[in-house]
Amino acid sequence: MTPDELYDEHDRARVVDEPPKRVDAPVRTAFERDRARVVHAAASRRLAAKTQVVGPQTDDFVRNRLTHSLEVAQVARDLARALGCHPDITETAALAHDLGHPPFGHNGERVLAELSQDCGGFEGNAQTLRLLARLEAKTFDASGASVGLNLTRATLDACTKYPWPRDGAPGPGGVHADGTPRVVVKFGVYDDDVPVFDWVREGVAGRRQCVEAQVMDLADDVAYSVHDVEDGIVAGRLDLTRLDLDALWATVRAWYLPGSGDDELTEALASMRRQASWPTSSYTGTRRDLAAIKNLTSDLIGRFCGSVQAATFAASDGPRVRHRAELVVPWETQVEIGILKGIAAHYVMQATDRVALMERQRLLLAELFAALWERGPDALDRPFADDWAAAADEAGRRRVVVDQVASLTDASAVSRHATLVG
Repeated sequence: MTPDELYDEHDRARVVDEPPKRVDAPVRTAFERDRARVVHAAASRRLAAKTQVVGPQTDDFVRNRLTHSLEVAQVARDLARALGCHPDITETAALAHDLGHPPFGHNGERVLAELSQDCGGFEGNAQTLRLLARLEAKTFDASGASVGLNLTRATLDACTKYPWPRDGAPGPGGVHADGTPRVVVKFGVYDDDVPVFDWVREGVAGRRQCVEAQVMDLADDVAYSVHDVEDGIVAGRLDLTRLDLDALWATVRAWYLPGSGDDELTEALASMRRQASWPTSSYTGTRRDLAAIKNLTSDLIGRFCGSVQAATFAASDGPRVRHRAELVVPWETQVEIGILKGIAAHYVMQATDRVALMERQRLLLAELFAALWERGPDALDRPFADDWAAAADEAGRRRVVVDQVASLTDASAVSRHATLVG
């Protein structure tokens, strides 16, 4: 069977039924239409001006949320095709996975989570579902309410990285990029979006991710573990030939692998270093050095995905679609990915200049939120001003301000702050 034939009408269902397209239009599957809707969404365009690790305005080379999402989508599509799950569903989930991120990335997420405790909290993945199923204008139901992009059930499920509400979320762990303890809990749906979440999860027991979401999640980990190191090398912040292992292992344990000992981490790093493409000399900025880094990133992505593919094939015969299979990530691969993420955390995310910048960003967003809350609908974009007018209570209006701030790019947050606060 082809991947498309493994999904039934329940998987292809939409909240609002849609008539067939006109006969002279190109014939596309339901999942191809989902992908096109995310690609053309306004929220996707805004990702180009949102922080990935360092601000998109700092360097022509550095990645932003859009380029990161495109890279995650490429990794996810290739792995999905190799495993036999639907490449269009998985790619769409990858393209959408960061849509809910506010200005300044996880730093902004932290601020909005603190400011929204009394109206349901904030989490980037829950905001993604809200965008796809409500805020992004495309389709309306019979009552006149927006249902967002009206994606299929299978695609929305693949976009749900944390399939549970805030009150069912596990406690926060790890640290923020400035080394402070993480306080934001991970969840995938706000209380007022539970009806669409329940529709998406119809027939699914428990909290498990569908396999397409698992592939998207892994692709995200693989992409940013490799590419954040690449960005750090080119920015001159780290040198893979001169790693302070004692300090590095402390960061890796604090952030990602708390139970790993020095011997395990050292052996995993040694295994990656045995790749022919691992650098043996410092980066100098030549074209040959740039090509060498690209070869390293390609080899690492292939290494991780190949390991997962082999382990998943060994675990079951399939089919590997929706909730009929599990992705298997060998522990050795998890450790190697954790080491790469730790390298970026230690040498880039904890850098003194970046930590100071993040503090200024948090203050800016808090002041902007306060100004929007005080001014109300007069200071909001028209869609959010309409939402404010329709809100039933103060908590609903506060959620509207959260939605407005989360929609902004780094640059528009700075500009709006200058206008409203000075």
